Amino acid sequence: MNQTEKTKWVIDPAHSEINFKVKHLVISNVTGGFDKFDATVFTHGDDFNDAQIEFKADVNSINTNQPDRDNHLKSPDFFDAANHPELTFVSKSLRKKGDSGFVLSGDLTIRGITKTVQLEGEFGGIVKDPWGNTKAGFELTGKINRKEFGLHWNAVTEAGGVVVSDEIKLMMNVELAKN
Repeated sequence: MNQTEKTKWVIDPAHSEINFKVKHLVISNVTGGFDKFDATVFTHGDDFNDAQIEFKADVNSINTNQPDRDNHLKSPDFFDAANHPELTFVSKSLRKKGDSGFVLSGDLTIRGITKTVQLEGEFGGIVKDPWGNTKAGFELTGKINRKEFGLHWNAVTEAGGVVVSDEIKLMMNVELAKN
């Protein structure tokens, strides 16, 4: 393969998860995720060091296993899905960290607000599945402050604590298929 040729990879949604975790009442966590998402990755061959990544998630597919909470998250109090139906991530850089680790930097856009974020990652490797398809696996984690993206809603408990913390933990398990 010459240097200008790129390899296209696509996310395998059946074997990938895009999840988040947020403190509730400061004593427990609520976990949720997005059921509909897509990503395209371009690399030089099987080398992900120079990967160009574009990801999007359908805000209306948010799922915390509680329909009332999901509807509240889709409302103008949080994601405002009617006016901002997608959240997106576009990579800026990916640099190695140790043997299989890396740091992924890119622009995350939520509610029309774009901020650069960093995600820590672990490369699981590349294999051929039983049907001859080439797959690559990754695990990514990170943290964002929801208020930086316009997600300001909160309430105060009787004791003076907040209902929802500002920090959101991101956890993604991603399987890509060479296209």
